Amino acid sequence: MKAAAKTPRRPAVKKPSNPSLKDPVGVYCRVRPLSRPDQECCIEVINETTVQIHPPDGYRIFRNGEYRETQYSFKEVFGTLVVQKELFDVVAKPLVEDLIRGKNGLLFTYGVTGSGKTHTMTGSPGDGGLLPRCLDMIFNSIGPFQAKRFVFKLDDKNGVDVQCEVDALLERQKRDAMPVPKTPSGKRQIDPEFADMINVQDHCKVEEVDEDNVYSVFVSYIEIYNNYIYDLLEEAPFEPIKPKPPQSKILREDQNHNMYVTGCTEVEVKSTEEAFEVFWRGQKKRRIANTQLNRESSRSHSVFIIKLAQAPLDADGDNVLQEKEQITLSQLSLVDLAGSERTNRTKAEGNRLREAGNINQSLMTLRTCIEVLRENQMYGTNKMVPYRDSKLTHLFKNYFDGEGKVRMIVCVNPKAEDYEESLQVMRFAEMTQEVEVARPVDRPLCGLTPGRRFRNQAFREELSRKLEMRGGPINGETEEQSVSEMFLQNFPPLPSCELLDVNDDQTLPKLIEVLEKRHKLRQMLSEEFAKNVLAFKTMLQDFDSSIVSKENYIQGKLSEKEKTIAGQKMELERLEKKIKTLEYKIEILEKTATIYEEDKRNLQQELESKSQKLQRQASDKRRLEARLQGMVAETTMKWEKECERRVAAKQLEMQNKLWVKDEKLKQLKAIVTEPKNEKPERPSRERDREKPVQRSVSPSPAPNAPPVRLRHRRSRSAGERWVDHKPPSNLPTETVMQPHVPHAITVAAASEKALAKCDKYMLTHQELASDGEIETKLIKGDVFKTRGGGQAVQFTEIETLKQESPTGRKRRSSPSNPDPPEGAADSEWTDVETRCSVAVEMRAGSALGPGYQHHAQPKRRKP
Repeated sequence: MKAAAKTPRRPAVKKPSNPSLKDPVGVYCRVRPLSRPDQECCIEVINETTVQIHPPDGYRIFRNGEYRETQYSFKEVFGTLVVQKELFDVVAKPLVEDLIRGKNGLLFTYGVTGSGKTHTMTGSPGDGGLLPRCLDMIFNSIGPFQAKRFVFKLDDKNGVDVQCEVDALLERQKRDAMPVPKTPSGKRQIDPEFADMINVQDHCKVEEVDEDNVYSVFVSYIEIYNNYIYDLLEEAPFEPIKPKPPQSKILREDQNHNMYVTGCTEVEVKSTEEAFEVFWRGQKKRRIANTQLNRESSRSHSVFIIKLAQAPLDADGDNVLQEKEQITLSQLSLVDLAGSERTNRTKAEGNRLREAGNINQSLMTLRTCIEVLRENQMYGTNKMVPYRDSKLTHLFKNYFDGEGKVRMIVCVNPKAEDYEESLQVMRFAEMTQEVEVARPVDRPLCGLTPGRRFRNQAFREELSRKLEMRGGPINGETEEQSVSEMFLQNFPPLPSCELLDVNDDQTLPKLIEVLEKRHKLRQMLSEEFAKNVLAFKTMLQDFDSSIVSKENYIQGKLSEKEKTIAGQKMELERLEKKIKTLEYKIEILEKTATIYEEDKRNLQQELESKSQKLQRQASDKRRLEARLQGMVAETTMKWEKECERRVAAKQLEMQNKLWVKDEKLKQLKAIVTEPKNEKPERPSRERDREKPVQRSVSPSPAPNAPPVRLRHRRSRSAGERWVDHKPPSNLPTETVMQPHVPHAITVAAASEKALAKCDKYMLTHQELASDGEIETKLIKGDVFKTRGGGQAVQFTEIETLKQESPTGRKRRSSPSNPDPPEGAADSEWTDVETRCSVAVEMRAGSALGPGYQHHAQPKRRKP
């Protein structure tokens, strides 16, 4: 099956705006008076455009004594003594003038809960707010030019149609026949509940109103509650058993890409009283609640929309021009935002807590949209503005895209408890002032002759006056009578024309007489009519001549005005060229300033990064210096101790060397002083082993020599258990001295089980010395428990057990001749040499006898 071709969508005609001309969002500040004179104040009005906010005393103490005053500038600041009229004249009056000229406007109040937003918008008894004053100014301006009801008819697609008088009359009759209550008229008594609010005695009006147009005002009232839109003017059917909750409305986009609430009730009103009574009826349905900050806190954003439909009269100035393209529909939106609040101050729970969260979320979305708009305009980016994140911003996105003026009144409460919230409000307001909105262009002229309405009225008045002077009809009803009834009343009545008798000679003569009188009267009336026609023609000619003269005069004036306008146009063109040149220069300067600001920002960031890097380097340098100082001190202490130990060891070694030399000298002296006839016997190795040489006592140190601290081997075997580790590869030695450790566990391989039961560890290690003898080393250490539950050994000292052979002695066999003459001296010298070589040599620190060494190695400390 072939799909049907889709009809291409016709591109929508966007409302014209001038992107080259932009106006910033007008932000005004209003400071409400304190509720009690003894309250602490944190906001002061400096001048007409500046306020200063400073932290309260308690906040300064809590913030470690920091005291910082901040000033914020606005387009204008209204203090506590400013009346509603002054605020209206500055803020709202220009928006009403633009509304009557066919332009849109948006005015909203923003602030913390209890800062006076609803009072500013609605007012109080005896002192009406901005909303009733706007209504009063509108109806004061268009009062005599209003169209009859139902001449303008709004459709359900945010458009408006115009009806002829007959259709409008049928609509009015249908409405009068309906049983529903009618909207109040100006003749009805005003509700005393709000009578004081709309009793405005200023009679403010727009000076220049197009008198050739007809106007109609339509109002609607909605609220945005929990991010849902509800119609406050919707008449829901009353059901006492199970009342239905109100149905939320949805947002749609019309053919001009403007947002509107579909299915919203729009009421046509003809007076200030009627419009405000419609508003008051919706105000009673608005959601309010009692919180800790405000007894009647608004829990929703309310939007009161005033739509003004206007269309020109036709060329005769009698009826509305039946062309939809000539209809202009403008609207003014008055928004009372719910107050931002912190839940820990309002003590909100349940529904109130959810309401506060949705209120703060929608206000945060509004702030995000303003931030993105500001960033796109200042830095030339093209980020998407998140209008759709909230119904509030989605509804009014057209205003920020160039569909009209946007003005905001920031309401603040100067009490100290609202300091932090007021600070956030001030920052948002300051940022909003930097957003610019494109200025909409003026609506085009219809092309008909101006002054049509008054010329038609003047003609009707002159015609009525002339007819009245001639005794003719004054109004339309008597004019209809003169054509039929009045003409017949002037003729004499006809007598009875019935002939009952043949001899009747009176009826016909009477009828003839009456007919003759009527004929004469008809002739007289014809003559009178001809005279009146002639007079009327003369009057028309006079009127035409006066009109021609007036037209000539007007043409002359128009030609003069056209010359003046041409001159002014030339001047305007010159000024526009000059403006374009200046705008181009301003644009260049702005770009240059933007470049410089970007360079400044980059340099500041670079400076901050460099300063942070220097700070890090300085801190690293200080840490390194501290660490090096600690290492130097530790190394100095370590080397001082090592030097002391080495000096002590060197002194001990030198002292032992002196003792060894003394022993050698003593033995040499004993050998030299022996009798020569006694021949020394050559000691054998076995005899040396069996009979060790008697050691002489070490000579006492010199009196002037410094005392040397000897290191004695510590015997810690008593009361401690040892692990005696003897590998199976060790060989048994034939030395007299053998290592023996009591209470030892002898193992062939080290095991964790054996180490866990003992405190000390000894490893027996054998190796071949340089002289070919076996050298046995006893490596000792302490057993420690580790963090992981195991065992570790730290070696502390080494004992060496070595058996040496006297290697320097020369062996000689006995000669065959018993008495050699020359060999005696040689043999004696050989014996002395041999015996000197057999002399016992002991190293420093040895205390185990000839030929044995003991090296005590101290435990090394980790650096």
